[in-house]
Amino acid sequence: MRKRKRWGLPGLLTACCLASASGVPASSAAASSAPDSLAIVRLTLSEPEANLDLARAKVRIDRLIDPHIDEASVLRQIDLLSKQVLARVPTGASNRAKLEVLVTSLAQPGPWNDYRSFRYDLEDPFGKNIRNKFLSTYLATRKGNCVSMPVLFVIVAQRIGLEATLSAAPHHVFARVKGDGGKWVNVEATSFGTKSDNSYQIELNITPRAVQSGIYLRTLTRKETIAVMLETLMEHYNETGAQARRLALTDLVLEQDPRNVAAILHRGSACTRLAKQRFADLRVSPDALSRAQRQDFERLGRCNADAFAKAEALGWREETKADNANYRRGIDQVKVNQGRQP
Repeated sequence: MRKRKRWGLPGLLTACCLASASGVPASSAAASSAPDSLAIVRLTLSEPEANLDLARAKVRIDRLIDPHIDEASVLRQIDLLSKQVLARVPTGASNRAKLEVLVTSLAQPGPWNDYRSFRYDLEDPFGKNIRNKFLSTYLATRKGNCVSMPVLFVIVAQRIGLEATLSAAPHHVFARVKGDGGKWVNVEATSFGTKSDNSYQIELNITPRAVQSGIYLRTLTRKETIAVMLETLMEHYNETGAQARRLALTDLVLEQDPRNVAAILHRGSACTRLAKQRFADLRVSPDALSRAQRQDFERLGRCNADAFAKAEALGWREETKADNANYRRGIDQVKVNQGRQP
């Protein structure tokens, strides 16, 4: 997941004035001719919790980014995979036994997955290519990341009779499965192993406040899980310059989960980029703005400041270069273990 930069306001206007109009991301106007994606998201989130189908929700979100995705085909593939995994589960199996079958069914090649196992995509470990977060891409390439891998894991887990959901950590998503004793077990779907909360806290430098507030390492409801999936759509809006849609989407997400720190950070970033879009062609000082422009500019500035202040109050901290370097070293070590050049 991508780091989000905080802008210093009111210094933003100076930075905007130095930018040329051609340097501004594509206008969100282009997105206005597309299907009303926000209405589709709103309709999905309005469904009763018990009726929510995570597979259908995820594919619909992916299709809001790429309408060419064949929803029916992807859902058929998920259904087939789930049935193949379920067929391997012994009658009366415990939750632990079901989990073991699920892990081997995804991680090991066999007739249950057409002899094509699923694995972590070491060529795009940061998930910079949004398409690599689609379920359609993961099913086709069998290479995934910390979005597609835990999402598919949870979907199949639910279909074989396990209680499963997602949980979030800094720039990361993982699965949670309820064990036989009723305790939730963290499953690192990128490596198909289990990991304790304490390990995530140490490895990802999660603050105690972040755990206490629930922005990280929290067991999510189905609606909150879909809210996590929607971060990919936020990233898409950012890349295409549809900042107003991005901002509106954060409203929908935060209505469902006020502790979704990714949406909080997207909100702050979207306000900054909206200011850049609206004021980038100005060659004037802040004092020369009209009253309406000034109010708009100040509103966006408060939005940015409030979002980051809220995130920090909940225990979020900005990623450091050391964090990034440590993650890269981990990826390089995995490549070495697989006999590949880092």
